[in-house]
Amino acid sequence: MEFRLAEAAVILAQTPPTLDSLLRPLSSSLIEQNEGPETWSPFDVVGHLIHSEETDWIPRARIIIKDGESRPFEPFDRVAMFEKSRGKSLAELLDTFAELRRSNLRELNAMNLTPAMLERRGTHPELGSVTLAQLFSAWVVHDLGHIAQIVRVMARHYREEVGPWSAYLPILGK
Repeated sequence: MEFRLAEAAVILAQTPPTLDSLLRPLSSSLIEQNEGPETWSPFDVVGHLIHSEETDWIPRARIIIKDGESRPFEPFDRVAMFEKSRGKSLAELLDTFAELRRSNLRELNAMNLTPAMLERRGTHPELGSVTLAQLFSAWVVHDLGHIAQIVRVMARHYREEVGPWSAYLPILGK
């Protein structure tokens, strides 16, 4: 499938309101629950999305546009959110994420990217050469993956309560 920036931007714009409507009204027992050691709660995921907005997608796009493959991306700290989110409420995180995403989408739009520009390459520290279109595609899939993760964690909160229906609910796992 050919990458379509406008379509990607629509999906990216929907992530903050989707998470807001899903998470803001919930109790701490649902937003702080995870799937066990070394896993993330919905609260943690929102913090991770904030850190990604600040240090990953648009900053890396700027590097590709300005420097191409001559300047590798900074490594991404996938767990920085644990320290950065400490002491904050979910409402604060959701508001911060929404504002950062709006700002990043405005900047993305202002880049006036052409199909040729989307083929420009940068250097990922682990993956090597990547295109701008691949970076933006990964941004969309990253959002969708974390939405799925949040929903899965929330569903598993009810694993015992569904009783025999668990046989029909694959989201609960085995």
